Amino acid sequence: MNNSKRYRRSLAVSIIGNIVLLLVIIGLVVSILGVVLFTESFKKEYAVTTYHMADTATALINGDNLDAYLSGEKTEDYLLSKGYLDSYCDKMSVSLIYVIKVDRSDYGRFVSVFNSVNNEVDNTSYTAWELGHKRDTTNNEYRRKYEAIYSKESAYETVYRLKTTYGQHPHITTMVPVKNSAGDVTGILCMQRPSREITEARRPYLRSIALTTAALAIVASLVTLIYNRSQFIIPVQKIKDEATRFAKENTKGEDLGNISRIKELYELAGSIDTMETEMVTSIENLKNVTAEKERIGTELSLAQTIQENSIPNIFPPFPGRNDFDIYASMQAAREVGGDFYNFFFVDDDHLALVIGDVSGKGIPASLFMMVTNILITDRTNMGGTPGEILTYVNKKICEHNRADMFVTVWLGILELSTGKLIASNAGHEYPAIKRADGLFELLKDKHGFVIGSIEDIKYKDYELTLSPGDKLFVYTDGVREARDKDSELFGTKRMLEALNEAADVAPEEILRNVSRAVEGFVKEEEQFDDLTMLCIEYKGKGNGGNDD
Repeated sequence: MNNSKRYRRSLAVSIIGNIVLLLVIIGLVVSILGVVLFTESFKKEYAVTTYHMADTATALINGDNLDAYLSGEKTEDYLLSKGYLDSYCDKMSVSLIYVIKVDRSDYGRFVSVFNSVNNEVDNTSYTAWELGHKRDTTNNEYRRKYEAIYSKESAYETVYRLKTTYGQHPHITTMVPVKNSAGDVTGILCMQRPSREITEARRPYLRSIALTTAALAIVASLVTLIYNRSQFIIPVQKIKDEATRFAKENTKGEDLGNISRIKELYELAGSIDTMETEMVTSIENLKNVTAEKERIGTELSLAQTIQENSIPNIFPPFPGRNDFDIYASMQAAREVGGDFYNFFFVDDDHLALVIGDVSGKGIPASLFMMVTNILITDRTNMGGTPGEILTYVNKKICEHNRADMFVTVWLGILELSTGKLIASNAGHEYPAIKRADGLFELLKDKHGFVIGSIEDIKYKDYELTLSPGDKLFVYTDGVREARDKDSELFGTKRMLEALNEAADVAPEEILRNVSRAVEGFVKEEEQFDDLTMLCIEYKGKGNGGNDD
């Protein structure tokens, strides 16, 4: 019972908490948008007001006399204008009013004509510039604005500094032209005005948003709690209790019926009732299916053993021979697969090498594989070249291939006394060859069509000679087409890199290196296809042939 109460409380708190969180997020978004729009609007209005104040201040200055002021001493006219500006600076509650004459060659310097300071307005510590004080322009922004005013491109310019920088409090600086009686711009009047009013105006707005959001959250939480308790939380608890009971007892209980007006919960309750009925029936059926599955599993295990025993799987396979070293491996994607390899002596001096890949997977592919392997082995022992052997096998398979399956095969017969290899390729992967003093590289041999599709195909042979120390590596497409979690293929390039990581080691270690590289590439991904490889190193008769 206590667990039930804790469950209901946690579910209610979760729902209400999410609603409150959503309202808070909405409130924050609205607040941010509101503050941004409010600030931009206030900035424009503030700039226009400051412009009118600055423009009015230009009436206190005689624009015809700026050059005269800078060339002589402070005249009575200068001092009178200076007094007017100081008084105006105090009356308008602005921090600075200064008049400058800018070097128009590059607008990079200016000289001060008037400078009025009111540090009490914004608790600042500015020092008034003397007449003739020279200074470099602050930055390129000011240069552009000075040029715009002198060239009469704009009636005024404003610089916003809404953050404290270099010890200066937030402010705006508005620049207006000072003109002479002919209407020419002779200087610039700059008025710096504190912008704390913007910050102060935003506070009540943010406060009202916060209070409104809090009130909505409380009301929404109460309404949600009452409604959800009767129509959601209690019905969900009943569904949970019935599901728990059924999980323990596996018996049909009483129908939940119409427990809520919420459509999804009503349908869920009906689904639980239906599920119980079907589950009871399924449990009985499952017992029968399990028994059948165990029987199939036993048969698959036996089929796997038969398939493994149908190909050479004991190494070294010919302990009495030291004129070659051979190793092969097959890893099926399922219990049984369609890949196969084989090697056997045709006579004491000729070794047959076979690798194949049947279309499809599972038991059908494994049966097709075994038939193909038997046909190739029997026909090879009768004599003939690999091309003649594959032509015969293709004809026999096509005669009885109602399942329309096919197989790719590479078949080679190596004459151990000379190293001459005669091979034929029926649609299989390119072999990789390593000469004694080199690295593995693809041997792009002649491809015939796959076996089992067209009856009258004649397969062609090709020859190459292996020297002592040469290695030949054949494989199925499961190596090249191994996939990682992003469905990227392992590919031929990575395969060759794995082969050449230690190209001079024995064939068994070469295959282990490739297997490790594939496993490291695919990681935890399920094996996509059968993975089969065979490698032979030719050592030649110079190494002794038979030990006996």
